[in-house]
Amino acid sequence: MSDRASPAQSSDFWLFGYGSLIWKPPPHFDRRIPGWVTGYVRRFWQASEDHRGTPEAPGRVVTLIERPYWETLTDHHDSAPDRVWGVAYRILPDRVAEVKEYLDIREINGYSIHYTPFHPASELHPHPAVSPQATQPGAPIQALVYIGTPDNDQFVGPQDPQQLAEHIYLSEGPSGQNRDYLWGLEKALDGLSPESGDEHVTDLSNRVRAVAARFAEGRNDQPDKFLRPAPSVVLVSPAQQHDFRKITSIDEQEETEKTS
Repeated sequence: MSDRASPAQSSDFWLFGYGSLIWKPPPHFDRRIPGWVTGYVRRFWQASEDHRGTPEAPGRVVTLIERPYWETLTDHHDSAPDRVWGVAYRILPDRVAEVKEYLDIREINGYSIHYTPFHPASELHPHPAVSPQATQPGAPIQALVYIGTPDNDQFVGPQDPQQLAEHIYLSEGPSGQNRDYLWGLEKALDGLSPESGDEHVTDLSNRVRAVAARFAEGRNDQPDKFLRPAPSVVLVSPAQQHDFRKITSIDEQEETEKTS
C-alpha cells in the first residue's frame, strides 16, 4: 500500500497527474515522466460544479479510489488495472511555492493532498527547453497527488455506465464540455504507453461517442429524460469505512482548466 505521509525534506518537488494534468501541465516544470501509481482505481466518480458542469447540473471528472475500498463496492466496471497511469512533473525549486498556490486554485472542489510513490515508466523525459538527464528506470519517486476521497461532498460513487455516459455527454461548464474532458483523457492515456489504457475510460468514451452519434442522427429515443444532466447524488455514504488518510484539506479539483 502506498505511503500517504508527507515525504522527507527534498530539493525535488514532484506532482502526479492522472486526469487533465496529463495533457494540461502545471507551469514551471523541467521534467515530465510517464508512469504509474499502484493501490488505486481511477473512476469518473467526482462531481464537477465549476469546470465541467454547474452547481445545478454537475459534470463528472476522475478521482482515485483506494483499491481495498473499491473492492467493497458494487461497480458495473468490475475490473481495473493494477497500475494507474499518468504523468509526474518536477517543479523548478524556486517556483515550488508559486506552483503550489496555483494548484490550490486550479485543483478545487472536494479534493485533498496526498503523497504516494510514483513509478517511472522509463528514463526521464525533459521539458523541450531543458537538456536530457536520465534517472534509474523504475526507481519510485515520492509525489504529491490530489484525490477526491469518499468523504468529500463531491464524491458520487458507483454509477450505471450508460447513464454516466449520457450524463457526461450533456454536461458542460466554464471549462467546456464534459465529453471533451473524457475524450482528452482517453487520448492522453493512449499516448503514454501501449500499456497505459484504462478500460473504464475507454468504455465510457465509446458509450459517449455512441450517444453523440444518436443525437447527431436525431434518433434520441428518450429526449425528455436527457434534456439536462441529473444533479449530483452521493451513492456511497461518507460514513462508510475506507483507507484514505487525509494529509491536507484543500478544496481541490484536478480538472480545472485555468491557466496561471
